[in-house]
Parts: sequence; C-alpha cells; structure tokens
Amino acid sequence: MPIKQPRKLDADELRHYAMKLLSSRALSIGEFKAKLRLRAADPASIDDIVLQLKEYGALNDQRYAGHFAETRAGSGAVGKQRVLSDLMRKKVAPKVAEKAALEAYAGTDEVVLVEQWLERKYRNQDLGALLQEPAKLASVFRRLRQAGFSTSPSIRVLKRYAAEAEQLEDMAEE
Repeated sequence: MPIKQPRKLDADELRHYAMKLLSSRALSIGEFKAKLRLRAADPASIDDIVLQLKEYGALNDQRYAGHFAETRAGSGAVGKQRVLSDLMRKKVAPKVAEKAALEAYAGTDEVVLVEQWLERKYRNQDLGALLQEPAKLASVFRRLRQAGFSTSPSIRVLKRYAAEAEQLEDMAEE
C-alpha cells in the first residue's frame, strides 16, 4: 500500500502551517526548512517565510542552540560531545552548535558529571564489583562515550573502580 503524501500548500497555507509548526515546539532553522519543503507547492516561498520569521525573531539558531545546550547540560544526562552531535543532527550550523555547547559546559568539571552519571545509572549496584568484569567495564565505558563524555575523564573515573580501565584507552583509539 503506497504511503499517502501530504497535500502541497500554496504560499498563504504554507505561512499558516509555518506558524502552526512554531507554536508547537522550537525548531532549528534547518529543521524548520525541511518540514516546510515537504509541504511547499512552490519551494521559493520557503525562503520568504524563513526570512520574515528571522526578522520577527521567531527563528534564531543561536537562541535555539543555546537553550538546547543549557537544558541538556543542566540535566547532567549527557556530555558536551552528545549535545554537539544532537545540535548537528538538528541541522544547526557547526560553529553555532560548537559555541552553544562550549558555553553551556563552561565552568563544569566533566569528571564530576561522569561520577554523577554513574551514580544515577548504577545506583542499585556495587559499581566496584560490577566493573571488575572486563566486559562490563567496556560496556560502561561505551555507554559513557555514547552519552557524550570525553575519553580522558571517563577513564579517570573508571580507574577508581577497576585497574583494568587503563586498557580502555586502546579501545577508545579504535
């Protein structure tokens, strides 16, 4: 069964659809344009809408990236690299994303963030005993890296629980 494509919208309908999009949640300019491209009958009208919304201040990637990065940094759930990659996935310009991530994590000690993350994720387990098993140690390290924490602070914290954590540096280089 073929997937039904959404109806293409003329310029006025597209402008109304754009307002509806922005009223539901914040979007980066790249995400916003991609959603409009799917519905626009005339792709040229997208640039006019985006330009007008930028002038009104409704679309602003610096503000969007800053808020996104601050929120994620404040939660402690992810590291700077994860925030950066998430912003890039949301089609924020690389320099804007990098600046937002750096500002959000300025003054934070990544070692402390890693410790807090481990405490939260493994609160009901004896981390020292768990990390004695090489497979579990490697698994925890991979999870830290996927969460966006840098290699060096992650290994520094893991060394407190398992001497074999030094071997993870080789794994990180692969």
